[in-house]
Amino acid sequence: MRRVHFILRRLVLLAALLACALMAYAFVRQRPQDLPWTELDLAQPVGMFTGRKLAALTDEPDRCRALLDRAGVPYAAMPPGGSGQCRYSDAVRLKPQEGSVLLSPASVAPSCPVVAALKLWEWHVVQPAAQETFGQAVKSISHFGSYSCRRLYGRADGDFSEHATADAIDISGFTLEDGRRISVAGDWNGEGKDVDFLRIVRKGACEFFATVLSPDYNAAHHDHFHLDQAERGAFGWRGCR
Repeated sequence: MRRVHFILRRLVLLAALLACALMAYAFVRQRPQDLPWTELDLAQPVGMFTGRKLAALTDEPDRCRALLDRAGVPYAAMPPGGSGQCRYSDAVRLKPQEGSVLLSPASVAPSCPVVAALKLWEWHVVQPAAQETFGQAVKSISHFGSYSCRRLYGRADGDFSEHATADAIDISGFTLEDGRRISVAGDWNGEGKDVDFLRIVRKGACEFFATVLSPDYNAAHHDHFHLDQAERGAFGWRGCR
């Protein structure tokens, strides 16, 4: 029993030291967003715990929508839909905005945490990568949809996919301002700037989504990036392939 108490005291001390180290780091660099307990702000720079904070929004739809409002992101809140394991209640549809990337088709309505992550991905990864790689912005992002009442990999039994609650979206390609299209299916195994861009945005998505699956994962993802905001992401359990 004394050994157990000794181990527990060590763990508490370690946690306290870690918290102090994080606070010192954030204070010295003037980056409060690097602390796990500070409020998420979509308009502020990305921090060490931004991904976890985004995933935690799956249980706080009102706060998620408030964050979109505060960041100036126009959207329409959708009514709840589905039933049972396939029920969703926090879907939002992005409205067109000058200077912002369009989703194509525009009718898609993922959950609010997915939309919040998409906007951060757009601002901090997709557009900077497009400017650096092609010297122009991305005009639209194509997708295969978000909500779909199905189990993982289309199985007849087992766990339900994050698509079943609109907590996922499948990205298929990007269209640049000049009209040129980069697709996951056609360019992932290619050469040159297109494949470089796709790998940059795939890697960057891992900062904001709980799960990122690409053609490197399996044949089922040969033509898209699966991006989801599974609740486990709030605890740091992430997948990036």
